[in-house]
Amino acid sequence: MAERITVEAVKELVKAGHAHAVKDRRHLHARPELSFQEHETAAYIAERLREQGIEVRPGIAGTGVIGVVQGAKPGRVFCLRADIDALPIQEAEGAPYRSTNPGVMHACGHDAHTAMVLSAGRILHQLRGEWNGTVLLLFQPGEEKIPGGASVVLGEGALKNPAPEGILGQHVTPELEVGKVGFHAGPFMASSDEVYITVKGKGGHAAQPEKLVDPIVIAARLLLALKDEFDAWRRDRPLVLGFGRVIADGATNVVPDEVRIAGTLRTFDEGLRAELHGWLPRRAAEICAQHGGSCELEVRRGYPVLVNDPPLTERIRGAAAEFLGAEHVVEMPRRMGSEDFAFYTRVMPGCFFRLGTGNLKKGPAPGLHTPSFNIAEEAMAIGAGVMVWGALGELGSG
Repeated sequence: MAERITVEAVKELVKAGHAHAVKDRRHLHARPELSFQEHETAAYIAERLREQGIEVRPGIAGTGVIGVVQGAKPGRVFCLRADIDALPIQEAEGAPYRSTNPGVMHACGHDAHTAMVLSAGRILHQLRGEWNGTVLLLFQPGEEKIPGGASVVLGEGALKNPAPEGILGQHVTPELEVGKVGFHAGPFMASSDEVYITVKGKGGHAAQPEKLVDPIVIAARLLLALKDEFDAWRRDRPLVLGFGRVIADGATNVVPDEVRIAGTLRTFDEGLRAELHGWLPRRAAEICAQHGGSCELEVRRGYPVLVNDPPLTERIRGAAAEFLGAEHVVEMPRRMGSEDFAFYTRVMPGCFFRLGTGNLKKGPAPGLHTPSFNIAEEAMAIGAGVMVWGALGELGSG
């Protein structure tokens, strides 16, 4: 830790910069861009970093940015990560800074994540004479879309010069009260794969069922059979196989030749995940054949299990308790949601925590990925402060 820096000093800097963070967040919220299309977002981030005198590395994974904050002397390297992409959702009316891009919305809080890392970077740069080492500010594109921007960042070697010894990320959480942060060491968020099935039969006129091999009926039997058999794989383990799209482009009296199905597969066990990747296409083909049809099943590999490094997580948890008070730090349960931050945790110690952004006194807040999603912006001072104090704990004194 940079011993000459106090919690009170960091809190004052966070407070002084909070208006800038809110301005950044609202600017980005009004101008959302989809995954790997974040050109204006990246330009804004780079401009804000250069205004502070922070070195900028653009073009990361296509549309990402890295800011490099240097301490007083060479030392350890630590990374703060934000995701910058938005979702294909039409925002509800309400906020004066709502999206101006039709059908695109920051419905997952990435605008706030970005604003908080900008704020944390600004504070660390102001304090650079008091600590040693390097902090990388990673503004990563494409979190919401397979293959995930994190995999591209790592694949192109963007974090090799210099290579961080640890990485810290966060996610806004409306079901957690403003003022609180949540941690979970070890496996924290599930792997996530996309499942695509095409069930094939023989279509025709619905009035002549004797001439058909009805793919709709086969698809229905397939889904029910997979559900029943998948229960045996669970054995009280957290495991999900769910389907959210079934398309049969027929008509009231026309049976189509095929039915297209899409779903998700999630688990906390990479070995079990690999087993299921083999079992699903094999079993689906068997079930469809039993009913006179056939099928093609593709599992598109998505994000791995996010595993928070226990030692790093406990250090950041301790830093959060110092900064906020232990009563504001809670234990989070594992989540079946997924995050491409998981790719970083496979190659370096990582900690991904949850930031409370809900005002529960006003009732349940709109959920993530919904048209009415918003955050209590005072939470950003907490998220930025925990990131600064956590990073300082991983660095040496100046």
